[in-house]
Amino acid sequence: MMKMQFIISFAVLMLTTTACQRTAVDAAKPPQPAQKTAYPPDKFVIGSDLSFVNQLEDYGAVYRDSGKVKDCFKLFKERGNNLVRVRIWHTPTWLAALNKGKFYSDLPDVTKTMRRAKAEGMHVNLVIHYSDTWADPANQTLPKAWEGLPLSILSDSVYQYTFNLLKYCQSQNLIPEMIQIGNEINNGLLFPTGKINNNNFSNLATLLKSGIKAVRDFSQNAPIKPQIVLHCAQFQDADWWIDGVVNKGGVTDFDILGISHYYKWSTVNNLADVGSKISNLKSKYGKKVMIVETAFSWTTKGADNYNNLMSSDIPIGIYPISPEGQRDYLRDLTQAVITAGGSGVQYWEPAWISTTAKDLWGVGSSWENNALFDFSGNALVGFEYMTHPYKF
Repeated sequence: MMKMQFIISFAVLMLTTTACQRTAVDAAKPPQPAQKTAYPPDKFVIGSDLSFVNQLEDYGAVYRDSGKVKDCFKLFKERGNNLVRVRIWHTPTWLAALNKGKFYSDLPDVTKTMRRAKAEGMHVNLVIHYSDTWADPANQTLPKAWEGLPLSILSDSVYQYTFNLLKYCQSQNLIPEMIQIGNEINNGLLFPTGKINNNNFSNLATLLKSGIKAVRDFSQNAPIKPQIVLHCAQFQDADWWIDGVVNKGGVTDFDILGISHYYKWSTVNNLADVGSKISNLKSKYGKKVMIVETAFSWTTKGADNYNNLMSSDIPIGIYPISPEGQRDYLRDLTQAVITAGGSGVQYWEPAWISTTAKDLWGVGSSWENNALFDFSGNALVGFEYMTHPYKF
């Protein structure tokens, strides 16, 4: 009997010792990395506007991932980005004085960006500004080459320019998977002819239909058929604007309603409300809905003397202005879009770090505190939103 008790006690002691050893070993193990998921663009677009990168690299920009220098496009692809957005200006001669005679966001520069994106297996969203310079709700300046044209000829110019641009892309094996007919055209396109006046969308509709027809005609014999995006800035204007385009202007042949969403300029900045807007727009108009521009600050500081566009703004809700706050906001915004049935999120200029590059307003960057890189070009934790395991 004593022998049996000894055997039982010894067995219990050994089991306890082994359990303690396992617990100690488990505690010593490094934490397992969070699950990462790469999304194909046909499932959900995780995109970035990288229009500035070629210029920034010419002015010394260097991008690093975990301390190692890496090609910017390769870095984005490896971090989960699946689409590159790129703007094109008609004839941006004003850039020459700022860049020793060199242009950017013109056809050669855009071709380079598209080639770099496609080489990494990423899709492309080509954004046609139909201007020689920045186009936004307040500014839709006619290209100099089109000044003084009546609506009929201007409409034909939109068609020919769009069609020939896509034919050139095809000749370079660079057909974009998406194409935006205009950029943030809340108040119209190609001012003053295509400006919306007194809720009259007719001239804008004429111009949009010309651009859309060019894309559809091109697509008939193309191996890639670009999805057409119409782009409005901010959710508070989206319903009024798309109702005017569709129901007043009769423009129905497009694929995606694209929205710019920035917390600084939006009155719809609660993520639950963002989701409701997306769900309602999708249901009401029967189109895909996608955020095609967004950003969030990781710091209130700057790396240069160029004033930042979003610097000391109060963050929304629970999201502090910090690298972690940037990541968490983008993660939760993306999940809100997915839950509402949206088709993607595209970040505006996450690689616009400070260099000696000049633009019309300053030297450096007015956006470096919204980049996905720190002031030395190191990738921030904000990138993690791209591969977060979202619930579909």
